[in-house]
Formats: sequence, structure tokens, C-alpha cells
Amino acid sequence: MLNTFLFVLLMTVMNHVAFKGSKVLISLFAIELGAQPLLIGVLVALYSLFSVFLSVYAGRISDRLGPRLPMLFGSIGLAAALAMPYLVPRVPGLVVSALMIGTCYIFYTVAMQHLIGALGEGAERTRNYSIFSIFVGITSLVGPTMTGFAIDGIGHRATYLLLAALPVVPVLVLVFLPGLMPAHKPHPTQAAQPRVGDLLKNAPLRRVLLTAGILETGNEVLNFLLPIYGHSIGLSASRIGLVMGTYALALLLVRTVMPALARRSSEERVLSVSMLVAALACLAYPFVTTFALLAATSFVLGLGLGCGGPISMALAYNRSPRGRSGEAIGLRQTVNKFAEVVVPLLFGVATTLVGMWPVFWFDAAMLAFGASLMASDAARPGAVASEPMD
Repeated sequence: MLNTFLFVLLMTVMNHVAFKGSKVLISLFAIELGAQPLLIGVLVALYSLFSVFLSVYAGRISDRLGPRLPMLFGSIGLAAALAMPYLVPRVPGLVVSALMIGTCYIFYTVAMQHLIGALGEGAERTRNYSIFSIFVGITSLVGPTMTGFAIDGIGHRATYLLLAALPVVPVLVLVFLPGLMPAHKPHPTQAAQPRVGDLLKNAPLRRVLLTAGILETGNEVLNFLLPIYGHSIGLSASRIGLVMGTYALALLLVRTVMPALARRSSEERVLSVSMLVAALACLAYPFVTTFALLAATSFVLGLGLGCGGPISMALAYNRSPRGRSGEAIGLRQTVNKFAEVVVPLLFGVATTLVGMWPVFWFDAAMLAFGASLMASDAARPGAVASEPMD
């Protein structure tokens, strides 16, 4: 189990550095090619367009076949997608790249998150998700920072080729070391035809899914708005990468202490407070006009959003019916990817029409609502399941 967990972390770091870096790269390359905020919003949304429809299916495939094959498919697809803009360095190449990433990488993401949840029970599962999220935080630090410096050093096109080389490592591990993956044992309930509606009838799971979608709007402030905002106040690509790196540094710090905070309180209460912190950061952004202040505000945003991913993953797994945990993780990804499609489009239209500050403040209001939702769960002792239900 330990070897499996360590290799999953290694593979995820390689893949996610490439994935996170590409989200900065696609925005800055599009700006270089003369794209307006609306078109950039469309490009970012394309990352998640097909994932909206494939996430639950990816979860069912993971439940049925185990994690290795979906993870291999996703890694190969990610490498191919990142090579596309090097071969076609124009907007159509960016479009195809974004669509391919959304189609393929969701299979890796869902299978990997499902596997991590299966490697422990109860508090151990929360700890594993926390450790995993720390490594994801490392990728959020390394990916954008490395990409920003690479753009300034070797250009946008060559940076895509650099990122495309990273997923080759997970492909080699999954092909030549198949024994690292645990033997898959389908649950007996998988014989019946599952229905997504049955999962949505689970009220505690439904609240987690809604909160996960709201958290994703905060992430899109970083992925979509910050590169545009940083460019608008005259920052270079490397400085924009550093700003996003400070966000990732905050993720690392808060995720290090998150398991202890959850033990002293509860997952729901920690998530509620952290979302309020993120809302305050979004309120502050329109008043920030220097590199130092932008980095500091992004650090606070990272402190607020850092707990969201691991806690919502653990809660989605814990509140899922037995034998359908992969599907529940996939449903969470469906909600996230829907937000990733809709939010950049809405942000792009709103930014074009009214500027950025109303967008920042709207997202602050959304995060505050999500905080209240989790606070209400925290106030329901015994009303929320802490383990998968039969």
C-alpha cells in the first residue's frame, strides 16, 4: 500500500505540473496571439467541456476496471494534448489542446482520487487525501512558476513541448510497473445498473457537491482572472508565475496543518472558515495594483482555498454508497468541471462588459454562501455520515 501511494504521488506530481503549467501557458499564449478576455475564457472553459459529461463515466470505469487503465489513458492523452500547440502554434492548436486535455485527463484524475480514497479508512483516508493535496500544492507552485520563467526564456511554443515531456514518466511507470497497482475487486452492487439520481438523493453528498462547485469558482479566479489582471497592471510572465506560486505556497502550508485542524474540530467547520478567508481575498483584489500586494493577496486566497480540495474529496468518498465511491468522486468532478466550463465564460463576458472588480466581488459572495452551507452541516451533529453508506 505504501509503495502504491508513493508512486501515485510521483505520477500525479509529473502530470499535474504539466496540467497546472498549461493553464497559465494557454492564457498567456492566447494574449500573445492577440486574443481578448472572452476568447481566453472560452479556451479555459474548453479544458472542462467534455469532462462535464465524462466524469461520472470515468468513475464507473474506475469502479469496474480498477485505476490503472484509466490512469494510463489519461497520461497518454495529456502528453499528446500538450504537444499540439507546439505543432500548431495558433489559436486552433490551443483549442484542440484544451479539448484533448479535458477529454483524456479526467480519466486519470478520477481514477487516481478513487485509488487514494481506497488506500485507507476513516482518519487515515483524510490523512492520505491531505498528503496527496500537499503534493498537488507543490505542482501548483512549480507548474505556474516554471512555466512563467520558461515562457520568458524559451518562448510559448517550446514551453508546451517542455510540459508535454512530463507525463511520459507516469506512462512509463504504468506500462512497465503494473504490479504497483492493487488488485481490483469489484463490489457486488456493481452488477446492478447504477443511476446518478440515486446519488443525488443523498442530501449530505449533495451539499458537498454544491460546495465543491463553489470552491471551483475560487480556483478560476486564480486560473483565469489573475493572468489577465497581472498582465493588465504590467507584470511579466515570470512575475505572474511567481504570484501564482505564492498561492501554491499557501496551499502547502495550510494543507500541512489541515488534518490536525480537522481532528480538533471537523472537516465541515474547517472548510467553512477557510472559504470565508478566500472570500475576503476576492474582496481585496480590485484594490491591488503592485506585484507585492498581488502576491500577498494570492497567498491569502491560497490559505482560504487550500483545504477545499482534500476535504471535499474525503467528504464525497465518505458520503458515497458502498461500491460507488469512484462514481461519487466522478460526480464531484462533474460538478467541478461544469463550474470550470461556465465560470470562465461568465467571467470573460463580465470582464469584457463591466471590468474585473464586479467579478471578484461576485465570487466573494459565492464563497461566503458556500461557507454558510458547510457551517450548517457542522451544526448538525450525527446528521452527516462519516463512512460510506450501505
